[in-house]
Amino acid sequence: MPFNRRNLIRIALAAPLILASGAAWAKQKMPPGADWNSWFHGWFGRDFGMVGYYADDNAALIASNAPVDVVFIGDSITEGWPDKRPGFFTRGRIDRGIGGQTTSQMLLRMMSDVVALKPRAVHIMGGTNDIAGNTGPMTAQMSEDNARAMTDIAQRHGIEVLIASVPPAANFPWAPAIETRGAIAELNRRLHRVAHETAATWVDYHPALDDGSGAIKPGLASDGVHPTEAGYDAMATIVEPILRRVLA
Repeated sequence: MPFNRRNLIRIALAAPLILASGAAWAKQKMPPGADWNSWFHGWFGRDFGMVGYYADDNAALIASNAPVDVVFIGDSITEGWPDKRPGFFTRGRIDRGIGGQTTSQMLLRMMSDVVALKPRAVHIMGGTNDIAGNTGPMTAQMSEDNARAMTDIAQRHGIEVLIASVPPAANFPWAPAIETRGAIAELNRRLHRVAHETAATWVDYHPALDDGSGAIKPGLASDGVHPTEAGYDAMATIVEPILRRVLA
């Protein structure tokens, strides 16, 4: 993996279990003569929402005047989608996922990574890392409030909103003490309610992914959380008809 800011952040945020080793690797690669503390906090401490993560990509896209049909904003599950199934992201479909992010961070990116691109629709999928506590303890109410705020921002700018369910997971490898099944079910009930109350479109991936116990089906995730190629194919069977309808 080439060394650049985006890949460094993927290592540090998408896999908290290896944060320490990722930081040690980054320390070896920092510019000669740089102070470690200043350099490290410069990368990770000043842009909580990581608004700058896609800044160059956004600028290039806006300058191209290419039409944008839908932006997918989310965490590592969204960010990994183009790598596993690039063919899904046809012209007009833009991925703006960032590994490790909570909905609090996603909310901060709504203007720069969604509204500024002037899409017809936005697909919002987040909450896994809220439950895991990646940026500190979060309640289901906090996650619901963030989803409502993101929906409000999009709708105020004339953007159709698709709110996706949090995918099933029996556990989180980077947060093994977290009880996931009940927490995911509770958050999905809340997200479904947000979609209903705001006239957003609900995208429920559980019929395609859930093994019936709240875990993801065998073969659809590499670690019980992050979809494999087959996992993304299963998700596509749910969202493709919805996109055709919303973007008709």
